[in-house]
Amino acid sequence: MVMTNRNLRPSTVVINTIFIVLCAAFIVPFILVLSISFSNEKDIISFGYNFLPKNFCVDAYKYIFDNPTSIINAYKVTTLTTIVGTFLSVFLMALIAYPLSKQEFKGRKVISFYIFFTMLFSGGLVPSYILITQYLKMNDTIWVFIIPGLINAWNIFLIRTFFAKLPTAIIESALLDGAGELRIFFAMIIPLSKPVLATVAFLGALGRWNDWFTAMLYINDEKLLTLQYLLQRIMLNIQLLQQQGKGMQAFNISSMDIPSETVRMAMAVVATGPMLIAFPFFQKYFVEGLTVGSVKG
Repeated sequence: MVMTNRNLRPSTVVINTIFIVLCAAFIVPFILVLSISFSNEKDIISFGYNFLPKNFCVDAYKYIFDNPTSIINAYKVTTLTTIVGTFLSVFLMALIAYPLSKQEFKGRKVISFYIFFTMLFSGGLVPSYILITQYLKMNDTIWVFIIPGLINAWNIFLIRTFFAKLPTAIIESALLDGAGELRIFFAMIIPLSKPVLATVAFLGALGRWNDWFTAMLYINDEKLLTLQYLLQRIMLNIQLLQQQGKGMQAFNISSMDIPSETVRMAMAVVATGPMLIAFPFFQKYFVEGLTVGSVKG
């Protein structure tokens, strides 16, 4: 293969080097986390972190999956709320963004300002808690993970901007052929808007998957705990056991027998694994959706 002068330009070498370093900066820490999660707690305390476990050990995962029923149930709740919530959220935001992208829509500016206003001010935590628990009665239900976060003002403007950049000639030709707005929206707008919709869907799914605060506030039913909140409770239990180290010494139990560091890293692997698997399916749309959808104001 013959190398051209363009491939040998210093700027190309510098850019490629920068991106290689950035990739390493993202990949190397995860490899270290994965290695620590399969290490022995005593080896971590004695020798520190290593990219290869000195003694391969799965005690951290045994501790997390000590009660597999609760973990599996938490996975089910988190997966269900992420999929259903993300789908409904993207669908509703696309429905809102479509009429706002049309210049001839008379109420466009008023509705846009109303949506934008919600980005500046919110009701606050206490009014939201009262609304959800006292009036909507969504505490201890699966809907508290889905309904309150369906609409995001920033994502609406992102989708609206992308819709506004689509060729108007396509829509006009469809109208001349007798197509209605709903048919144009589902048959033409949605297929042409995969980049921005996939980007919004991935960001929304990531937020829902990592959400633990909602479960802490509104959920008392053990069957409705999310994965992130359940893992946090496991970590709190470990910290509680470590604080009781003096009492454990009477039973010849050392704090080194409690897999603290390895469990923390194993929790990171358990929590991020599904998102790492899902990301490649969104990757080809991700950059295009962010750049194209945010050029025009």
